[in-house]
Amino acid sequence: MKPLDKIDRNILETLQDDGRISNVELARLVNLSPTPCLERVRRLEKSGYIKGYRAELCADKMKAGFVTFITVSLDRTTEDVFENFAEQIAHLDEIVECHMVGGGFDYILKIRTETMAAFRGLIFEKLSNLPHISQTHSYFVMEEVKCEKSLKIPDTA
Repeated sequence: MKPLDKIDRNILETLQDDGRISNVELARLVNLSPTPCLERVRRLEKSGYIKGYRAELCADKMKAGFVTFITVSLDRTTEDVFENFAEQIAHLDEIVECHMVGGGFDYILKIRTETMAAFRGLIFEKLSNLPHISQTHSYFVMEEVKCEKSLKIPDTA
């Protein structure tokens, strides 16, 4: 695919702000007629710049407003242990993000539960039973200061 031009970047920025915008309105905002605008959106989807569209839900209303980050250290850092850990984590709905990291621990997890009691249940009933975990540290979110959902669109991509 050719590099993103200014119109492509404007389309991406606009869709990040409002994924439900009509093609006619999107075309008006980026100064195109509807047909070429739709063709560009489809090209951006096909080329992987746009991965999908979704609604942003209110975590409190979904009983998932209590956020905790957990760092996880494994007892061994072998490929089979990493694969097993990733497979086990994938089945736990309360874990909304899991990132393998370099540094003083192996993974950082973002967990959403309704309450501290629900988090405690997750720890004692599910996480503590996973193999190869040697150590965890939990960090409870007191206030969400910034949680940006949009990505900065670079001038060249």
